[in-house]
Amino acid sequence: MTAEGPYIFSGTSNEPLALRVCEYLGVPLRPTRTERFSHGTLRVQLGESVRGKDVYIIQSLTEPVHRHLMQMLMMLDIARHGDADRVTAVIPYYAYGRSDKKDAPRISITAKLLAQLIETAGADRVLAMTLHSAQIHGFFDVPLDHLTSLRVMVDHFRKQDLSDAVVVSPDVGYAKQATKLAYALGLPLAVGSKMRLGDAEVEIATVLGSGGPVKRRAIVIDDEIATGSTMVKIVEVMNRLGTKEFSLACTHGLFTGNAIENVSALECVSEIVCTDTVYAPHAQQRLPKLRVESVAAVFGDAIRCNHEGKSVGDLFTFWSEDMPSDRSLG
Repeated sequence: MTAEGPYIFSGTSNEPLALRVCEYLGVPLRPTRTERFSHGTLRVQLGESVRGKDVYIIQSLTEPVHRHLMQMLMMLDIARHGDADRVTAVIPYYAYGRSDKKDAPRISITAKLLAQLIETAGADRVLAMTLHSAQIHGFFDVPLDHLTSLRVMVDHFRKQDLSDAVVVSPDVGYAKQATKLAYALGLPLAVGSKMRLGDAEVEIATVLGSGGPVKRRAIVIDDEIATGSTMVKIVEVMNRLGTKEFSLACTHGLFTGNAIENVSALECVSEIVCTDTVYAPHAQQRLPKLRVESVAAVFGDAIRCNHEGKSVGDLFTFWSEDMPSDRSLG
């Protein structure tokens, strides 16, 4: 890909991933200058002209969420007013994903509000990965490519001995994605009965559909690990049922609050696998069992396909359409 290929800029939330994407594509990461004034506001400047260019702004909406969000909105606005030919927001981690419905009086459906802000700022297209719920896709009026990290997870686990193993989704909400992983690995699927009681409190009474005798090993997969409460509960329940070894896997490794302490206390967990959608050096330093797999190639392929006007279908359909429908519960 030539230097006149996609023009890629990065916010400050996840520059390591942006650099890996650029390295994969063989293009430079264009410079961005950001200042924070004493009263808390930002000044952002793109370091090169974007007139007539195909521009991609990479920014994960991680802590501090609102500063990173504002920085991304400013970068989109700069590119739009700089007469870019097209502006794409590349959002490896989409904040407010849980706020996708009105489940209490007088609250905002913030996932939709965020989509509207991104469009208003100047995004002609959005690339995102593993949104908390599929309906967020419908909050956008511009094209959105909803990518998956499953091919990275499959590559990781295929290198291991998977005899006497089961793939586990903590709840029915992530069961469809977990089914894809189970099918690709040739493993049965089990689903937990998770009920969320609060931000850091969940309840899982039982696990359904393991497809026979209790398996020695479980690969527990979810969209994210935030406080770690979901992973702790599912491990405790399955450990009582007889499962002895666990791999915990997710796309977004946030590791907020006491997550590191919570998952570190689980002696039966042999590894924790996440991707680099979130830059979390604190977790890498304190979790020796953590394995971080890069999704730079997935985003790089999506950027290349969009830049060249090709379909990105293979990047998010992932599996064969003739998958047996009765595979879902083992």
